[in-house]
Amino acid sequence: MDRKYELTKNNRLIPMIMMAIGLAAIVMGFLTDKSRTWASLLTNDFYFTAISLCGTFFVALQYVAQAGWAVGIKRIPEAMGGFLKFGVAGIILIFILGHHELYHWTHAELYDHSSPEFDAIMNGKRGFLNIPFFLVRLIGYFVIWVGFTYMLRKQSLLEDAEGGLVHYRKSVPLAAVFVVLFAITTSTGAWDILMSIDAHWFSTLFGWFMFAGLFVSGLSMICLIILYLKLKGYLEHVNNNHLHDMGKYMFAFCIFWTYLWFSQFMLIWYANLPEEVIYFQVRWENFRTLWVINLLVNFCAPFLILMSRDAKRRNSILWVSGIVILGGQWLNVYLMVIPGVVGEDWHLGFIELGTMVGFLGFFLWTTLQELSKASLVPKNHPMLTESLHHHI
Repeated sequence: MDRKYELTKNNRLIPMIMMAIGLAAIVMGFLTDKSRTWASLLTNDFYFTAISLCGTFFVALQYVAQAGWAVGIKRIPEAMGGFLKFGVAGIILIFILGHHELYHWTHAELYDHSSPEFDAIMNGKRGFLNIPFFLVRLIGYFVIWVGFTYMLRKQSLLEDAEGGLVHYRKSVPLAAVFVVLFAITTSTGAWDILMSIDAHWFSTLFGWFMFAGLFVSGLSMICLIILYLKLKGYLEHVNNNHLHDMGKYMFAFCIFWTYLWFSQFMLIWYANLPEEVIYFQVRWENFRTLWVINLLVNFCAPFLILMSRDAKRRNSILWVSGIVILGGQWLNVYLMVIPGVVGEDWHLGFIELGTMVGFLGFFLWTTLQELSKASLVPKNHPMLTESLHHHI
């Protein structure tokens, strides 16, 4: 069982080709349409950073809950954290270089009382939405998210090397602190990185809504990597019971995402306040087809596919469900970024899809690199036996 993932030329080549496609899309974008390119960079960097972060959250959640069933697959979400430092650094860089294109609130004339562009609403939010404080918050997210990812991974690898309960006992309080900080920083991060694109608009449900969507994306990515590794002959100890639990997680959070999507939309529609309804009005008028597809793909498809017990235990169905959910949640993030940056002049073409392919390739490259550095089975974890005999 003490096996590492073996990197070969073939499994390095595909991510590298994907990254080359992404680079070509970005270069073409900057030569033809800077606004679309900056929006596409933010969409994809945020999306894959959130998936990576959800890997760390999944690991921390198992420690806090003292759950043993997932020990046999914990190296996968740990490895997903390898992208996180690049993703958060990318968000900071995108903001520094592209904030004028992405965030309307960074335009200085909005705060000049003598300017015809003066905006009283934005002037009132200036204490929170200003470039120095925004950068401080982004750096804070980097320190917290990357720092705890590094510490949890370090304790896990030391546990492999040294055995005993010392490193497990250190990991539990680390995970507990991270879960609390995760709850706070993912909400504020969603406000900063995405909600402030439409700076006049606000939603008290936005943090929860973002968490639900991005956690189900992280779960789907974990599930797909498990299936990939099993296809390659790894993870012999992972059985249909483990996959069933992953399927239940995916099914549950698709429903939770839909509940929050409907709650946010219904409350804003019912109140009918101009400063709130403009967010959905823009998307309904200019993105109606994608907006409807977003709901169908993120709720109806996984709900119908994963409803039965047998579906959650079949690899082929989990493959399809995971890909559908990842595609649907990417579209969800796209619809939160593009309308506020590009508006009615949007296009969904090579710039957006090519950039997505590039970021996916980079995410897979970093994840596979991390998987190759340690045994796929945490052999000295105190709950490993429970995971190996997991049955439901």
